[in-house]
Formats: sequence, C-alpha cells, structure tokens
Amino acid sequence: MASNHFFEKKGPFPLKEIATLIGFSGNLSKIENLKISNLESLDSANITDMTFLNSSKYQNLSSNTKAIACITSPNLFKFLPKKCIKLNVKNVLFAVTQVAKLFYPLADTDQADKNLSPSTEFKNFYKDVAFGKNVLIGKNVEIGAYTNIASNTIIESNVSVGKNCLIGSFVIIRNSIISNDVYIQDGSKIGMKGFGFIPNKDKNIRTPHIGKVLLEEGVEIGSNCTIDRGSIGNTVIGKNTFLDNQVHLAHNVKIGKNCMIAAQVGFAGSSLIGDGVIIGGQAGVSGHLKIGNNVKIGGGSGVINDIPDNHQVMGYPAISLKEFIKLRKKISDK
Repeated sequence: MASNHFFEKKGPFPLKEIATLIGFSGNLSKIENLKISNLESLDSANITDMTFLNSSKYQNLSSNTKAIACITSPNLFKFLPKKCIKLNVKNVLFAVTQVAKLFYPLADTDQADKNLSPSTEFKNFYKDVAFGKNVLIGKNVEIGAYTNIASNTIIESNVSVGKNCLIGSFVIIRNSIISNDVYIQDGSKIGMKGFGFIPNKDKNIRTPHIGKVLLEEGVEIGSNCTIDRGSIGNTVIGKNTFLDNQVHLAHNVKIGKNCMIAAQVGFAGSSLIGDGVIIGGQAGVSGHLKIGNNVKIGGGSGVINDIPDNHQVMGYPAISLKEFIKLRKKISDK
C-alpha cells in the first residue's frame, strides 16, 4: 500500500513491543531487533509490515501474504506462509485495534479538518474548476479541469478529484480518491469513518479506520448516500457503477464495474460485489459475503450467503428467484 497521506502515522515499532501490547507471550528472541513499519491488509502488506487473519475465508490471500508477522489464532496458522511470524492472541480484532491505535492514534474518530479555506482563495489555482457559494477546500487538494462543485460543499485535505466531475450541494468528501467523470449528488458523505468497534462490557472501543474510498471513472452516487472508508484496506466502487439515493456502503465494501444499485440498499462491511450486479431497492447484503458477476437481487431481499455468478435471488433470507416464485404460489393457493 502506498504511504497513507490522510492520517498521521507513528512508528516503526519493535515487534517485541507490539507483541507485549497485544498479549503475545511466545518466544521472539531470534528476532530481537525486528521493527514493524505498518499494519496492512493481507494482500497489501510487504516484508516490513504486519497483518492479521481471523477467518479461513481469506486463506487465498493469507497464503500469499508478504507480511513479516500476522496477528491470528492457532487454527489459522496453516493458512500462512512458513516465514510469516504468527502472533497468537485471544481476540484477533481487539489486538488489531490495539496495533492500529499504536500506528494511527488519531484515526479512531474523524478529526476536524483545521486547514479548510473558502474556494474563493483558490480561484487562480483551480482555474478551470467552477465553484458554488460557500465551498470549503482543504490543503493539498487536487481537482481536475472542468469539474463543477456546487454550494455548501466541503472537500477536505489531501482528497483528489478528477476531471469533468459534478459534485452537488452539501456534499462532504474526505479520505478519498475520485476518478474522472464522477457524479455525486446533493447531501452525500464520502470517506467517513465506518461503524467499527470492539464490544466491551465497560466501554466499547473504537477501531481506527485508516483506509480510503476509491471511486473509479464514471461512477454516480445518488443523494444522501454514505460511503465509509476502509478500515485497513479501501472501500471501492468500480467503473460506471451507479448508486441511487440513500445507499450505504460500510467499510471495505468493494463493488465491481457496471453495477446498478437502487435506493436504500445497505452493504455490511467487507462485502465483495462482482461486475454487472443489479440490486433492487431496500435490499441488504450481510458482511464478508461474495456476490458474483451479473447477479440480480430483488428489492427488499436480505442476502446472508454468497451468491454465484449469473444467479437471481429474492426474499428474506434471499433464495433463488424460481424457488421464491414457487413458494409464493403455494401460499397464494392455500
């Protein structure tokens, strides 16, 4: 992963210090001076980073990770490379939260951007960009030519917006990289911190979210949508995918290209949506699911299992459309 320019990062830290922090009591004497540069996802980590694995569902990624160390549990050791140092802990996600706070101490909440200035101060800098009234722009913001930003919108520091984009009123964009020809309608919030925490009987512990939102070329976001940034990796919406109004993407959701998502659909964290998917209004997709290419999901459905390519489902819980129709016919015939 490229250097994270949205969040202040600390470190590197000795692996022994991290091990003590998360309650690992194994022998690290052979790597006395090893330092860890960052906490990364399985597929983005390099040989100076650490990562985590808390489910066998990600074994295809874990078996090829380049991370020098991994926070995990003993039943998952077999899914990691031999050279990867396994840090056995009681609660993987709690340990990940501890390490994330160590590297990124300010990322567990959305801090106010203190570097916002009126767009009127940047007219000479963004010569081919049209601004409405009361637009605020942060530091180091990139905005491509012929982009139009409507009134009362905020583009926070280090955000990148491509060419020919249209951004509506009362939009807030942070921690995001937006490609060319993207259309974001009024009231949407892009790059917010997601709903990440570790339940505790005394006090819930917030998890830092240090990822980004990536909107690829030609994406359309309807009014009053919320697109949460990734926790460790990124939240991604693929090329030419359109979202209707009031759609919510939780952290680390990845939607493919050429998808159509109707109003009030909700995606729980880390769901993977293929290309050419069509989802009817008010449907919900549970977390950590894989929805294949060209899948059609009926309105109001609740998806709780993976769906293979080219399938049509409907209902709660969602079942094949043919089976749903048969069940409806049986009920109506009674």
